[in-house]
Amino acid sequence: MPVRPAVTEAELEAHLRGICFKTGPPRRIGVEIEWLVHDARNPRCPVDPARLRSAVTTLRALPLRSLLTFEPGGQLELSSPAATSLTGCIEAVTADLALVRPAMRAMGLGMAGHGHNPWHRPQRVLTEPRYDAMEAYFDRWGSAGRSMMCATASVQVCVDAGYEEPGPLGHGRRWLLAHLLGAVLAAAFANSPTSEGCPTGYRTTRQVVWSQLDPARTLAPPQGPDPRTAWVRYVMDAPVMCLRSEDGPWDAPEGLTFREWVRTGVPRPPTQEDLDYHVTTLFPPVRPRGHLELRMIDAQSGEAGWIVPLAVTAALFDDPEATESAYRIVKPLAETAGSRPAPRNPLWRRAARGALTDPELHAAAVACFAAAQEALPRLGASAEVCAAVAEFTARYVARGRCPADDHLDALYAMEGDLTVGKDSQ
Repeated sequence: MPVRPAVTEAELEAHLRGICFKTGPPRRIGVEIEWLVHDARNPRCPVDPARLRSAVTTLRALPLRSLLTFEPGGQLELSSPAATSLTGCIEAVTADLALVRPAMRAMGLGMAGHGHNPWHRPQRVLTEPRYDAMEAYFDRWGSAGRSMMCATASVQVCVDAGYEEPGPLGHGRRWLLAHLLGAVLAAAFANSPTSEGCPTGYRTTRQVVWSQLDPARTLAPPQGPDPRTAWVRYVMDAPVMCLRSEDGPWDAPEGLTFREWVRTGVPRPPTQEDLDYHVTTLFPPVRPRGHLELRMIDAQSGEAGWIVPLAVTAALFDDPEATESAYRIVKPLAETAGSRPAPRNPLWRRAARGALTDPELHAAAVACFAAAQEALPRLGASAEVCAAVAEFTARYVARGRCPADDHLDALYAMEGDLTVGKDSQ
């Protein structure tokens, strides 16, 4: 076992404070996209783990610019490199998908964009120590952890944290904007209304699953004028999920916070690397990693469905005029959210259940999408991207609908057809 340098609590807090919000003008954009992998002929049939392992080997041999990984339930994820423009980000991921999709089809596998697996129960196929420890940890809170790990997929947009100083692009306002706008984005792109073939009563079941996990690592930090301090306290006081080991299971004493681990040094003194790893096991709806990770958007259907949430989010965070407009639009939502943190507050709960059928969220979405559409040409977005956003706006946002409503309509229509057929016999 290599010698681990000892660090103090003050040094670790200073490290966190220095890396959580990298300041400067918004210049870079990134996206992480997940898909549910299924048999191309029968999506309802879980894919055998050996078949997934073969797919991993094949896909990792492709000359991709994005990082390709698989999640515990076999979900495929592409993480784009940080791009200097929205167009550059879209082009890079589109080029990678042009290689990945044919390779998957050749193996008889499909990639489905749903926020939550609509077909079958969670089934973990990866047995790495991290996921063994994660499953054991979340099992203390019920079955939602296994659903999160194995049955959910998202479009995660990464935007720069902004300037240090106050203003529309200052990181304090962007931090607040992310947590209020996040509910609007979750509602507009809700795409997971079913589980095991049945409606769950929510339009984004994925968001409900996340809200049922350990609150100490999945709720948003307290909102306030100093997000750095709030984040540092949040990280240090969160329970340790696992202690990494080179020759055994990654277990952690139940209830041990990272701060307590530092202060006691038991079972061994933690290092800065342990702290950095600990941050990767925290899953609030917005996670500061130098940039801001917005983690609330369901995976989208269609080969290019991911482009619309990426484009809308980039426009609202990276164009100063659109950012100012979005901040004014969503700031009144703070009263609805109340004092409880996302995603367990009333605003986020209404987004998960009713999505854009909620009048307040609908009005905010209409105004935010209009601001985004005006901003996209200023960001150099292509005519195709602008048209895709306009089409999504007309099909869903303007009508108070979201992609989940299409799935529900199809399900109820099928049930109606079955009822008619039964009655006619």
